[in-house]
Amino acid sequence: MLIVAHPLGNFSVNRYMKFEAGPRRVEMIYAMDLAEIPAFELLRDWGLTPSSPREQLDARAAEQARVWMRNLSIRVGGASVEPVFESAGLAIADGAGNLPVVRITTRMKIDAAPGRLDYEDHNFDGRAGWKEIVISVGKGADHVRIDSASQGDQDRSQALTAYPPNPLEAPPQDLRAEFIWSAETPVVTSKASPTHPRAVPPVVRPIPQPLSKPAPAPAAMTAKNAPAGTVVRNDFLSRLLRRDRIPFSMILIALVVAFGLGGAHALTPGHGKTIVAAYLVGSRGTMKHAVLLGAMVTFTHTISVFALGFATLFLFRFIVPEKITEILGVISGLSILVLGAWMLLKRLRHRMAHSHHHHHHHHDEHHNHHHNDHSHDHGHDHSHTHDHPHHDGAAGHSHVPDGEITWGNLITLAVSGGMVPCESALVLLLSAVALGRVGLGLLLLLAFSLGLAGVLMATGMVVLYAKRALPRRSPAGTGWLTWFPVGSAAVVTLIGMILTGVSLGWLPARWLIG
Repeated sequence: MLIVAHPLGNFSVNRYMKFEAGPRRVEMIYAMDLAEIPAFELLRDWGLTPSSPREQLDARAAEQARVWMRNLSIRVGGASVEPVFESAGLAIADGAGNLPVVRITTRMKIDAAPGRLDYEDHNFDGRAGWKEIVISVGKGADHVRIDSASQGDQDRSQALTAYPPNPLEAPPQDLRAEFIWSAETPVVTSKASPTHPRAVPPVVRPIPQPLSKPAPAPAAMTAKNAPAGTVVRNDFLSRLLRRDRIPFSMILIALVVAFGLGGAHALTPGHGKTIVAAYLVGSRGTMKHAVLLGAMVTFTHTISVFALGFATLFLFRFIVPEKITEILGVISGLSILVLGAWMLLKRLRHRMAHSHHHHHHHHDEHHNHHHNDHSHDHGHDHSHTHDHPHHDGAAGHSHVPDGEITWGNLITLAVSGGMVPCESALVLLLSAVALGRVGLGLLLLLAFSLGLAGVLMATGMVVLYAKRALPRRSPAGTGWLTWFPVGSAAVVTLIGMILTGVSLGWLPARWLIG
C-alpha cells in the first residue's frame, strides 16, 4: 500500500509551473519530476539508459518537453494560445534500488499584453504527486503587478529540487490557475472583459538560475528521512546489486536484509495488522489460523508484485502500473468491507438471539421456583439442562463468546491484505531485472514478502495469547466482553471503509491505520 522512496512515492509524477508576468509577455518554467517507476518507463520508451550519450538524452528530453507542452491549456483574454518552446534541461539521478529518477525543466513563453490568463495541466491525468503552481512578476518588470491570482508567489519546492523534509506534509494539488496582471506603462490593451479583482501588492521575485547551469539532481529519499522498511537510494541492497560479483555469503546477508525490510515495512500504516488483530480477537482463532494468514499473505503479495513487475517491463505502453495498484487497492478495501459487514450482521443476529435466550431462561427459572413454593408435588424435575455453547453448569456463561471462523473468511482476509503490491518490493525486483539478476530479484522479493507476513503472523499470535488472559466466565453471561465478536467485526468493517476511501482518493492517505 502506501510507501515512499521518492519523496512522494515510487509511482509519483510531480509537476511544477511558474508564471512570470511581464509588460508584453509571460515567461513560464515547467518542471516534471518522475519517480523511479515512471522514469524507468520513460527511458524504456526512449530506448535509452542513464548512461546513454548525453546528446541523445538531451534530444529526447526536448522532444518530450514539446509533447507535454501540447497538453497544457492556456487562454489569454479568453483566446487559446500555444506557448513558444525556448529550452529544456534534463537531470537524471539514482533513485531507490539503483533505478533512475528524472526531471525535465522546460522554459517557454507567450507574447501577450496584460490581462487575464487561464491555465490547466492535462499531463498524467489522475497520477499522484506534487502539483505546484507559482504566480509572480517577472524579473525587471518593475511596473507590472499581479492584480488577482488563484495561487501566490511562494515557491515551496524550488522547481521540484527541494521538497519539504516532512513526508507527512500535504503536497499541493494545483493543476488549474488563473490570474490578472497589469502594467503601469502604456501597452496594447487586452480584449479581456474587466473584472473586479482583489488587490494584491506588487511582488518582486529573485532572478531564477538559467538552465545552462548544472541542474540539481531530482530529489530522491535517503535513509535519514525514509519511513521504516523503505528501499532508498544508495542503501545496502542498492550497493550490493551494483557489484560485479556477489559471493554466496553476501546473497544470504541480502536475503536477511530484505526479510528485515519486509518486516519493518509491515509495521507502517496500511498493512493489515489491525485487521488481523480485530478478526482473531473476536473469533475462535488458533495459532494454525495465524500461520495460514501469514502464508497466504506471502503467496499473494509475491504473485502481485511479480505480475506488476511483468506489466511494468512488457506492457508499459498499454498499462499504467499505478492504476493497477489503485484498482487492487479498491478491490482489497471492498473485499474487507464486505467481509466485515457480513460478519457484523451475522454476529449481531447471534448476539440478539443470545440475549433473547437468556431472557426466556430466567423467566422459566422464575416460573419453576414459583411452583416449588406450592405444597403440591407436580412431579417437576428441577434439574435444568440448557443446550448453549457457552453454558457450563453453575459456573455460568463465557465472557467472550467467540464468533465463527471459516477458511473462506481467512483466505479472503489474507488475499485482500496481500494483493496490493508494495512499491519497495517492486523497486527491488525491477532493479535486479535491469541489472540482469532476475533470480536474485525473485529471491529478494520472496524474502521481503516473508518478512511482511512474519509480522502479521506474530501479530495474530500475540493477540491470541493475550486473549487467553481475558476473564472467561460470568454468572449471568451478560458482561460487556460478550460484545467482543460484534466489536471486532465492526472494526474490520470500518477499516475496509477507510481502505476503500483512500484507494478511491476520497480520504487522505494519513487516515491509513495498521
